[in-house]
Order: sequence, then C-alpha cells, then structure tokens
Amino acid sequence: MGKLSILAEFWEFIKVRKKWWLLPIVVFLLLLGTLIVLTQGSALAPFIYTLF
Repeated sequence: MGKLSILAEFWEFIKVRKKWWLLPIVVFLLLLGTLIVLTQGSALAPFIYTLF
C-alpha cells in the first residue's frame, strides 16, 4: 500500500502545483531504469552502457 500512496501523492502534487513538465522526466527515468534492470547480464548490456 505504501508504493501506491506515493504514486497517488505524486499525481496530486503534479495536478495541484501544475508541474506537468515533471511527467516526461519521470517516465523517461522509469523506462531507462526498467531497461537497465531487464538487460542486466545479457548480451545487450554493453550497448546500453555505451550510450552514457
């Protein structure tokens, strides 16, 4: 329940404070983190690390 409340609180923060520019940043970071976790230890990992 704790993780869901954090997401709900973040959504309320964005709606009330009108910080819509935060959404693309958060989505990009979540996708990048997911990509790194899913490809860890695979043959694709060296190609991802060269991006940085």
